[in-house]
Amino acid sequence: MSDIKKESAKPELHQEKPVFIFNRMEFAGSLGDLGTLLPITIAMIVLNGLNATNVMVGVGLFYIAAGLYFKTPVPVQPMKVIGAYAIAMGLTPAQIIAASLWMGVVVLVLGTSGLIHVIARYTPKSTIRGVQLGVGIILMSKGLNFMIKPDPNLAIQTIGLLNTGIILGIVGSLITFLLLDNRKIPAAVLVVLGGIAVGLFIGKPVNWEELKIGFHLPRLFPYGLPSLNDIFWVLPVLVLPQVPMTIGNAILSNTDVMHEYFGEQAQRASYVSIANSQGIAGIFSFMLGGIPMCHGAGGLAAMYRFGARTAAANVMIGGIFVILAIVFGQNALIILNLLPLSLLGVLLVFAGAQLALMVNDLTERKDLFVALIMLAITLTVNLAVAFLCGILIAYVLKSDRVSI
Repeated sequence: MSDIKKESAKPELHQEKPVFIFNRMEFAGSLGDLGTLLPITIAMIVLNGLNATNVMVGVGLFYIAAGLYFKTPVPVQPMKVIGAYAIAMGLTPAQIIAASLWMGVVVLVLGTSGLIHVIARYTPKSTIRGVQLGVGIILMSKGLNFMIKPDPNLAIQTIGLLNTGIILGIVGSLITFLLLDNRKIPAAVLVVLGGIAVGLFIGKPVNWEELKIGFHLPRLFPYGLPSLNDIFWVLPVLVLPQVPMTIGNAILSNTDVMHEYFGEQAQRASYVSIANSQGIAGIFSFMLGGIPMCHGAGGLAAMYRFGARTAAANVMIGGIFVILAIVFGQNALIILNLLPLSLLGVLLVFAGAQLALMVNDLTERKDLFVALIMLAITLTVNLAVAFLCGILIAYVLKSDRVSI
């Protein structure tokens, strides 16, 4: 794959800009990534027994550190393969942090050794676009799913003949369409704050006595050290399926999108630095008892779509997570659960569309074929398999003997 810094980007995105701009648009952009982050994170706290204070402090500090280093908006997301399997199978906190340690070590080795450059060199652009298309469609599908399914956080499930989530999703989508490029009333801010207000009125009753203000600090290794059995059990079950997805989406695709959106502002973003960032975060999260974390092209598309243009977005959303954790501790979930899932779904739909549309710069039929085949594999198997198959198919199609 050609050097990402040589790829074309929109001229207006390459203008020199301040590293930090604290305004409502940056704040709106900082909220764009919540559609992916919150549902998995909250589920792992509630269902898997992770410590809310430690998880939120870990997420917040990773946001802030990544923004300060890369000097652009940088998404922070749960590792989806690990998160989904952990939730579905009810894994223990020790098994989850063991997976985080493995991923931290693996990704850090790829970065520090330079192996990630070798992988990038032999990864065709059509494969990267296929990853972005697949992730974009998954985000849109997940968002629509949030709107259609009953929301466990709402006390009123239907209004008339319609599901409440569908009504909220339609209203949220209309607001987002109307305000998507409005710099005075940012769409994401109105959707999120309006959603919390809706949650106060029609959400499940909140026991405000539980929401006590205090001073909650995280502690290292809150669940103790994982056993050797846990460490070796998660390797084939969680880590190996996650590695190709992390390489394809969180490193290669994410770096590509950073340069596409921010040009010279993203000069610190390389395959090595993005890999090392996630590697350090994985080891840090292992010690803190947090979730396995990564970056991701989908989250970056969401932040950009809703207004994030500088590292201030990371500082603001990271600060919110840290403050909520320290002030409210485990009970911060009461506030987060006020936001209806259907409105998180609205953010996911628009973020997914933004990412999927990046496929429009593939003009060769063979390249489009690779991206579409990868989409089909992603939807029927998973993104990791699609990434590996996409590389293989792209090289087969390089032959003049094969035509599409």
